[in-house]
Amino acid sequence: MSSMPSPFPYGASPQLSLATDPDCRRVLLVAGEASGDLLGAHLAQALLRQDSRLQLYGLGGERMAAAGCRLLAPASALSVMGLVEVVRHLPRILAVFRLLTGALRGPLRPDLVILIDSPDFNLPLATRARRAGVPVLYYVSPQVWAWRAGRVRRIARDVAKLAAILPFEPACYQGLPLDVRYVGHPLLDEVDRAGAEPPLPAAAWPERTTAWPLIGLFPGSRPTELAFSVPLLLETARRLRQIYPTAAFIVPLAPGLAAAPLRQAITAAGLPIRLTDASVYAVARSCTLVLAVSGTVTLQVALMETPLILFYRTAPLSYALGRLLVRIRHFGLPNIIAGRRLVPELLQHEASPERLVAEARRLLDQPALVRQLRDELRGLRQQMGTPGCAERVAAMAFELLGQRP
Repeated sequence: MSSMPSPFPYGASPQLSLATDPDCRRVLLVAGEASGDLLGAHLAQALLRQDSRLQLYGLGGERMAAAGCRLLAPASALSVMGLVEVVRHLPRILAVFRLLTGALRGPLRPDLVILIDSPDFNLPLATRARRAGVPVLYYVSPQVWAWRAGRVRRIARDVAKLAAILPFEPACYQGLPLDVRYVGHPLLDEVDRAGAEPPLPAAAWPERTTAWPLIGLFPGSRPTELAFSVPLLLETARRLRQIYPTAAFIVPLAPGLAAAPLRQAITAAGLPIRLTDASVYAVARSCTLVLAVSGTVTLQVALMETPLILFYRTAPLSYALGRLLVRIRHFGLPNIIAGRRLVPELLQHEASPERLVAEARRLLDQPALVRQLRDELRGLRQQMGTPGCAERVAAMAFELLGQRP
């Protein structure tokens, strides 16, 4: 047995021991964010279903640990945002990086490294893995189509295979010596499971028996998002209620979102708005229309084929800098994937109560337009393929391990 000390207390023993059986392949999994932890957990389950002898270890969270990945350090060690926070926690981040690079050459040397998203941390780690002679499978392409396109050459140099989750991403690497495959989007698996969820009960909605339209308000979860989105959505809801006196509204609570401040703001607004712990999918399926902050949630709603309007507002300086760095025609995920303006998107100064109300009325007052949009959202879902993302990534991993499941 081999062991390697971990400086991070995290549930399991600080001594990580792995079997030395030569028939047991070792896979180092690295996920530095909550979203990556979820992807890593599903991937770990898929890998172990196909070969229960695999030894999985690395960086992750509680979901990955529960799925059978033994942790050298917790993903929370990298969970920082903003330049100031990164600088303040740099010693801890560097300690994790040294721990993982040490594993590449020490007694825990893996047969394969799987890096999940988090390019600022994982791309340098991919370079170290290549130098150590360990093949790398990268899961979730860096957004080279939006900014820093020159990274594709570095990725092609250091990565053996790349599992892309957006259908247009393989074309970004065309002509480079890299095996890039579209494996489907992980949300397709969630949507498939959500199909078995029951609709929201009548009690979930205020005035459910007489309410129309039923409008979902999705304000996001980050404090900076909420500071802009909550006042905007409440004022928009107030104006829509004046136009549609029987309108009712519902807000799904995002994971980690503190309900008390949001509930206070809603109470002060005096509007028929209900908070719910129901899933995004259950809420979206029950809504006539959704107003959502741009982000992953807009794709979740779109995959439920629910009409939506996406918007985004941030501090003027942050927005100006973002527009200088990011080069994309569309901002919201549904529109980026579709390659056209499939759903309305209102950014910065356009994201006003007046514009949101106008776009909402355009949809609510034209049933034929809503039917057309639902058909187009159904087409978007078909364009994205079928569930089974984790299984496809696992198949790529076994190719690099030189074995077939």
